[in-house]
This record gives sequence, structure tokens and C-alpha cells, in this order.
Amino acid sequence: MTSVIMHNVVSVDGFIADADDQVGPLFDWYGNGDTPLNEYARVSKVSADYLKPTLARIGTLVVGRHVFDMTNGWEGTPPAGEHLVVVSHRPRPEGWHPDAPFHFVDGVEEAVARARELTGEDRDVGVAAGDVGGQAFALGLIDEVAMDVVPVVFGSGKRYFGAVDAQHLLEDPHTVIQGDRVLHLRYRVRRQP
Repeated sequence: MTSVIMHNVVSVDGFIADADDQVGPLFDWYGNGDTPLNEYARVSKVSADYLKPTLARIGTLVVGRHVFDMTNGWEGTPPAGEHLVVVSHRPRPEGWHPDAPFHFVDGVEEAVARARELTGEDRDVGVAAGDVGGQAFALGLIDEVAMDVVPVVFGSGKRYFGAVDAQHLLEDPHTVIQGDRVLHLRYRVRRQP
């Protein structure tokens, strides 16, 4: 069964980047181990054992246009899954990787629906935390929250839950894994009766 999982690396005080979109030490743990995660990252064995099957379950990833622009759309190759859905009021950049499996949609609800359609029943949809993830969370479209918590305090910056301004309850964590300089946590979203 497909789950929609909001995910990101986050500081202890809840930020995914500073105010200038710099991640500082948040991604340092992607290079502090001796187990290859992919061609770019080497993590601790315990982190790799958690992340490899988690990433393999993602069929489609949903991100905002800001992240797409900052990464140049990963040069047309989704960082996880086979498809990437970009929430944007602007179309795909003209001439940009015309065969890339990227889909540009106008709103968060449409993005999650399109991602579910592309993913099918036996894989998960990943949603990048931040503004788009927070909107999906506030709309009740997120089934689980996954955080890779790094022991750093930013004090301010881009919030994991974006501009969510209401209380939402999560279940107790069903995954708690201590890696090297990272704590992997997963919570199911508590549904209101």
C-alpha cells in the first residue's frame, strides 16, 4: 500500500536550511561513514541499512519549484524514485531535459494526486519537507513524517514544517535509529476521528 512520506534532514531545532538556503553541517553525515549509500554518499552501516530500503520504496518524489531551481532539477534525474513532481506556477524550463520524468503541476493537492498515480500501489510517495511539505501536511495528505535529525542548532532559517501554524498530533515514533551524527526518526500522522 502506498504511503505519502514527508522527509528531510533537519536540525534539532527544526530547520532544514538557514535563511540563505545553506545547509551548513546538516549533510555532513552523508560523508562520514564507510558504507556507500550511492555514488555521492558514504554513511555509517546503520544509516545505510535504514536508508537503502527506504529510498528503494520511493516511486515518485514531490518538491517545490525553489528546490528544483536550486538543484537545477538534478540534471533531469530524480534523486529518488522514477518520477519527480514539481509544484510550480511556472512550466518546465524551455529546452530543459525534454525526456526527463519530471511533471510540473500548479498546486500541492494536484502534486500529491499525480505522484500517487505515477507511483502505483506497491511503492511510496516522498514529499520534501519545507513549504510544499508543510502545505501537504496541513492539508492532511501526509501519512508519515521522516526526519534525519542532526545535532546542530540553527536558531532560524527554513522550517521543516514550513508555515504550519496549527497543532497536529503524531503517533509515537515507529522508527528510531541512531547513526553517526544523525538520528533517523519516523512518525505516523495521527488521524482525527
